[in-house]
Amino acid sequence: MVFSHRIAALAAVVAIPLGIAATSFALTDNPESPKVPAKVELDSGSPTPTPSRPTPTPTPSDEVVSRPPVTDSPGNDDDDDDRGEVGDDG
Repeated sequence: MVFSHRIAALAAVVAIPLGIAATSFALTDNPESPKVPAKVELDSGSPTPTPSRPTPTPTPSDEVVSRPPVTDSPGNDDDDDDRGEVGDDG
């Protein structure tokens, strides 16, 4: 009786994946390969595009901003890269 349970388990382990693979193979499509035309003809001249409306030139909107003053003190240094040092934030 134990032998028949082992045979049933082995059959299930082998048969189920084989059944899934066979079903998947049977249901797949076999598309035809695309047909390439025997001869391709190109136009002799390239068409010139006709603009529907002229494109306006963008106006520059650059704003000049002054640089912040350079100081030797760290100011509001709230980085955590200075652990162990005694300073303004420690």
